[in-house]
Amino acid sequence: MFSWVKQEQGGSNKEGEMYQTVTEGLQTLYTKKLLPLEETYLFHDFHSPALEPADFQSKPMVLLVGQYSTGKTTFIRYLLEQDFPGMRIGPEPTTDGFIAVMHGENEGVVPGNALVVDPKKPFRKLNAFGNSFLNRFICSQMPNQVLQSISIIDTPGILSGEKQRISRGYDFAEVLRWFGERVDRIILLFDAHKLDISDEFSEAIKAFKGQDDKIRVVLNKADQVDTQQLMRVYGALMWSLGKVINTPEVVRVYLGSFWAKPLQNTENRRLFEAESQDLFRDIQSLPRNAALRKLNDLIKRARLAKVHAYIISYLKKEMPSLFGREKKKDELIQRLPEIYTILQREHHISPGDFPNVTKMQDMLQHYDFSKFPSLKVKLIEKVDKMLASKIAVLMAMIREEEAKQPPAMVSGGAFEGSQDGPFGQGYGEGISAGADAEDWIVSRDKHRYDEIFYTLMPINGKITGVNAKKEMMNSRLPNTVLGKIWKLADCDQDGMLDDEEFALAQHLIKIKLEGYELPTELPNHLVPPSHRKNPTRLSREEV
Repeated sequence: MFSWVKQEQGGSNKEGEMYQTVTEGLQTLYTKKLLPLEETYLFHDFHSPALEPADFQSKPMVLLVGQYSTGKTTFIRYLLEQDFPGMRIGPEPTTDGFIAVMHGENEGVVPGNALVVDPKKPFRKLNAFGNSFLNRFICSQMPNQVLQSISIIDTPGILSGEKQRISRGYDFAEVLRWFGERVDRIILLFDAHKLDISDEFSEAIKAFKGQDDKIRVVLNKADQVDTQQLMRVYGALMWSLGKVINTPEVVRVYLGSFWAKPLQNTENRRLFEAESQDLFRDIQSLPRNAALRKLNDLIKRARLAKVHAYIISYLKKEMPSLFGREKKKDELIQRLPEIYTILQREHHISPGDFPNVTKMQDMLQHYDFSKFPSLKVKLIEKVDKMLASKIAVLMAMIREEEAKQPPAMVSGGAFEGSQDGPFGQGYGEGISAGADAEDWIVSRDKHRYDEIFYTLMPINGKITGVNAKKEMMNSRLPNTVLGKIWKLADCDQDGMLDDEEFALAQHLIKIKLEGYELPTELPNHLVPPSHRKNPTRLSREEV
């Protein structure tokens, strides 16, 4: 059992709290420490609805966002390797609502109005967006191995122009912001032929402000252009994103063609395979990092709630007791940027922790400041104590849980596709080339290496390190790399190389020059035949 304190201290902390899991600890901390502060200062009206048990217990979620016909629904189909209920694919805008693709024993669709009253699903607070949204929100349930570890949210294809935005009937950007706060990964999909970022798409991306660490970008259908065009497309995409995602860090972009059709241009096949494997690894890591993500989001929420409490209580303090309330209210709203600065200095708060000033000014118009609560120091102290000590204990619990029972990786569907066998990434390439061949792969070029070897004046069939160094440095590889190659090639560790060891060194240099990584230890199939009698070498495996 995991507890806040060690066994010898009785299994509970000073307040008698005991948690068996990190999820339970997060939920209890939120309910007892943070929720009272949020409720007192109307945090849920201004920023984000209250969290529920399902928000802490839900599986990791992936949110797909992009313009119409960029392949969002096809991408889900590609990951699951099967159709899902409610799926529609076409070149025109087909997905006209939000689809939560989740695991279920029976295949079927749950409509939005029924979904938001289900306490087991993390969607109850979406009820606030009304029937216009709920009529366009469904949950697609099906028994699929991928969905046992993650859930996927498909979104409507984003259009351009004011007319389409108004006709949705609900605040599209606010819905995206709601999902952005709760999902583990946000994937922005672009089409190689559709890089323009429309007004609505720009607004959607800005709705994820503060969630930059969750955002990944996929340039889909990259096989439909050749290498030269792909370079220009990639540059144009980064330029477009730079205008919207206003951060100094470069966002991670994955290139590829995420559907099960033949590649139109195969010259970048190796690049696409490496990129898709990187993306798959990123998605597969979500269950492992889910508890950490929820912990991180709780900390961000707590910091915002504290700042909000300071703002509300300051506005209350400045209000007159009897006359001139409306005039003072207007003055305070206009002075909000100045108030932010005052609170920054007074409470030592970072400017980045404050909510958007324009949005805050708009929302404050609808409230009576005289009814706001005064500053309750005990509520703030509870949250400060939570951030200072309780969160650190939960961090330690996360590591303990992972050590005792590592979370299952996402498996099934496309994640099983080519992990093993001859179509696995890197199989038969670089250091693994020749692993399934009967002969020693180095022997195929050994006659060329032997010609060089005998010009280096071998003594008793071996060349010294000094002579070998001169030849190896012709590769222009750094000394650190050449030193590693020497260590791998000098099988008997006598400080000299025989003809087979020298040939192996040349083979490893060739591998490195072709852009592949070197192993930590020499794999069995590369051990020179004359050195395979060494039992320690026979037991080595590739790392």
